[in-house]
Amino acid sequence: MVGFYLFLALEKFLMLLPKKVRRSFFTGLASLAYLLSKRYTKVVRQNLEFVYGNNLDEKFVEEVTKYSYKSLLLNFLYTLEGRYYSIDDIAKKVKFENLEIIQKVQEEKRPIIFVTSHYGAWELGAEMLSACVEPIMVVYKGMNNKYFENYLLSSRAKWKMSYAEKHGAAKELVKRLRAKKAIAILVDTNVSKQDGLKVDFLNHPTLQIKSTAYLARKFDAALIPILIHADEKDENYTIKVYDELIPPKTEDVENDILISTQMQASWLSKEILKNPKPWFWLHRRWKNDYPAIYKK
Repeated sequence: MVGFYLFLALEKFLMLLPKKVRRSFFTGLASLAYLLSKRYTKVVRQNLEFVYGNNLDEKFVEEVTKYSYKSLLLNFLYTLEGRYYSIDDIAKKVKFENLEIIQKVQEEKRPIIFVTSHYGAWELGAEMLSACVEPIMVVYKGMNNKYFENYLLSSRAKWKMSYAEKHGAAKELVKRLRAKKAIAILVDTNVSKQDGLKVDFLNHPTLQIKSTAYLARKFDAALIPILIHADEKDENYTIKVYDELIPPKTEDVENDILISTQMQASWLSKEILKNPKPWFWLHRRWKNDYPAIYKK
């Protein structure tokens, strides 16, 4: 509890600083983490070697690793700033691309499942999507420290976001979709055999979450991929909406679900390989599929 109140004091101090100074503080922390966190720096290399092979260009590894730390710290910065800035203030730095894809589904009064990823400023992307386009429900994993958990959840309240705790989330997601509303699911996390299907992701057979495919089929929900892309200085952002994924709907339900899950994995693989730096390489994505790569 004492630690939490000290954190709140630090937050207030940081928000008194000029925005450029505050940003420099967080990017400085990212640089420090790169130098000191050998464990997670190693995870980035292990992931990159798994995807690209062992003959990696060291400059590429360094750039991706540094950016991964920077992305993590900037996501936290945006969460902090979101508690103090208005939606209009933040919207000045964010634009949307292909909004007509969402508007078409809204006109059809269909529920939406936004398929997304830990890519770039994902916290900012979720906040602006929910506040400006379509209120969303997201799934979160409960924290041991309830003070920090409440802090994170309350910081998103102004963005019209609602939440479902991971354990028991299915019931809340079903209610949401039955009401013809929207949810957003991160499909790039490590999953168990119980929760996933084996598909090709970044050129490797990988378990990927299957609930998006089942829910989309059951509730005739639109599967709409979405990512947030930054400019070269990571100061202005574009939230890009991709074409709706339309899987087959035949009598072979299990195969249709597999195809739908693969479509999601293929879309994300293509985007990551096109521009790998913004993806969250610090995550042990293949911990269940290929545990040996993290034991080297």
